[in-house]
Amino acid sequence: MIEIKNLSKTFQTAEGTVEALKDINLTIQDGDIYGIIGMSGAGKSTLVRCINMLERPTQGQVVLDGQDVGALSQKELRAVRRNITMIFQGFNLLMQKNCLRNICFPLELSGVKKAEAEKRAMELLEIVGLPDKAKAYPAQLSGGQQQRIAIARALATNPKVLLCDEATSALDPKTTHSILNLIREINEKMGIAVIIITHQMSVVEEICNRVAILDDGAVVEEGKVSDIFSNPQSAAAKRLVFPDGAEEMQEYDMWERCIRIVFNGAAAAGSPLISKMAIEKQVVANILAASTKTIGGKVYGHMLLSVPDDEGQLKTALDYLGAVPDVVVEEVSEHV
Repeated sequence: MIEIKNLSKTFQTAEGTVEALKDINLTIQDGDIYGIIGMSGAGKSTLVRCINMLERPTQGQVVLDGQDVGALSQKELRAVRRNITMIFQGFNLLMQKNCLRNICFPLELSGVKKAEAEKRAMELLEIVGLPDKAKAYPAQLSGGQQQRIAIARALATNPKVLLCDEATSALDPKTTHSILNLIREINEKMGIAVIIITHQMSVVEEICNRVAILDDGAVVEEGKVSDIFSNPQSAAAKRLVFPDGAEEMQEYDMWERCIRIVFNGAAAAGSPLISKMAIEKQVVANILAASTKTIGGKVYGHMLLSVPDDEGQLKTALDYLGAVPDVVVEEVSEHV
């Protein structure tokens, strides 16, 4: 388990002090695939560098399995870093070494004998699906294959945590999907906690179980991915989850009776719910705006309806929609 406690980081620049991180508090459990997402400049990369102490926090702690990583000596820290490995957007492979030697490199630095290191490297090549690329050089590989080799190298020391810093940003959607599937398989089979730093909400929705929204160096929202996707609270989360829908909903400000529907994993939301209500209950509703996503076969998101200015029809609509499993409804006077 990783606990980030009251972590802040400031930098001194010619223009003055920059607060890159502000009192961050997060807990990543063993086995989590945890997303940390934000726009450029939100502080994501600074945070990931503080987790493995490539950057020393100005204040606060990073605690790995009860051990304060920031309090360790350099020798102790080097040992801990074998438990917190990292993959990057640019792969960072050694171009003059073949794939086998790239994977062996961290093992050799740890004092593992060559034959044992090569045996482990071949096992990892099997795991990432490239057993035939041992003698190939990075320049001979596609971007997706290079990232698979980088993942194999990161796994060489049997880490407890895998940090992924924009690891799929340089890849096309199909390759991104295959790499995320590989990361999920590694997480499930090896029990490794994965922390994914990204600006892509599609990555979070595909693979993560929890997410923290970072904005201007602070965590503005944190929780289960399904909860935040179904009902984002902060302005930053709304921009990331529903960049079009959040703005669209703000345009409607003249309807007297308005209902917001929140889909929180509702399987029934894929059926024509509003049409069924009109047929079964004779309540005709206009869809003002809708922003929904399907994650794992379930629907998450918002819908905004207008209904006639009639107490009876309003109550009928609220009761009908509220009876659907995993759907929350409320009357709203202002829609944002």
